[in-house]
Amino acid sequence: MTVNHSLSDGLVRIELQGELGHHEAITAMQRINEIIEVHLPRRVQLDLAGLSFMDSSGIAVVMRTLRGCRDIGAALSLQGTPQQARRVLSAAGVDKVVDIK
Repeated sequence: MTVNHSLSDGLVRIELQGELGHHEAITAMQRINEIIEVHLPRRVQLDLAGLSFMDSSGIAVVMRTLRGCRDIGAALSLQGTPQQARRVLSAAGVDKVVDIK
């Protein structure tokens, strides 16, 4: 799992690549939290296009990111969400609280 990010005009774009299972989720949550704390963006975009697999641990990553965004008044959206990850997130109702594309 790799976590890369870029910053442009108040938007932090965070790209997740590889498998997002239990062990990777812990590292991803820590890294995403660091990125948000350092940049204090107005908007955060999680780009999931590079995920080859995501289990229910991905729900925790998204919800923790949402909480971090809300803490600083930032908006969160998901981009490039693979079909398999979309099914996991939708089954948990995450699509009701986060914009998933």
